[in-house]
Amino acid sequence: MTLPDEFDPDDNYTDDAEGDEIDDGASAEALVWQLLLVINPGDEDAALQQFAAFQDALAGADAEDIDAAWLLKDVIDWKSGFHVEDTARGTLIDAITELAARYNLAIDWGVEDPTDDAFLAATTTAELLETAHDQLRLDGYTLWTWETGSHDVAGWMTLSGDDTAMRILAPALGIDVRPAAG
Repeated sequence: MTLPDEFDPDDNYTDDAEGDEIDDGASAEALVWQLLLVINPGDEDAALQQFAAFQDALAGADAEDIDAAWLLKDVIDWKSGFHVEDTARGTLIDAITELAARYNLAIDWGVEDPTDDAFLAATTTAELLETAHDQLRLDGYTLWTWETGSHDVAGWMTLSGDDTAMRILAPALGIDVRPAAG
């Protein structure tokens, strides 16, 4: 496994104009590494494991020639991210609950049993994402979704302090992200 240059997301995205840009010479692999660090806050071991899986999945191909979002989806699913059918609201709740649990956080879905069929039938995926986003913001995290081009919903969470990094890194990789509350 070859790691790109060391990256500290807290030091690289400041509020100055120069900190809001990606180095034109940054490789796709370096950007993936940076993104993995951001979506695994405080867990460099997980980022390393996922980066190794990403490199294995490349199978010698050039990272510049692949759809990073879909390859990342496979290496982070149910650990640092989620990808579920839009209609699978119970699975979405489980996936987001699992993400939050990594950091000892809990989501208050507003009901005693969020997997209850009556609750799931009365809510929408957008409402669930907004609830989770709002709850995580209280604890200093941001829930993000990315455009899948299908009826599926996918995303990850970061520290709120890394919002600027996410807004820079994801588009540099061709990933259309937005906070889950929007």
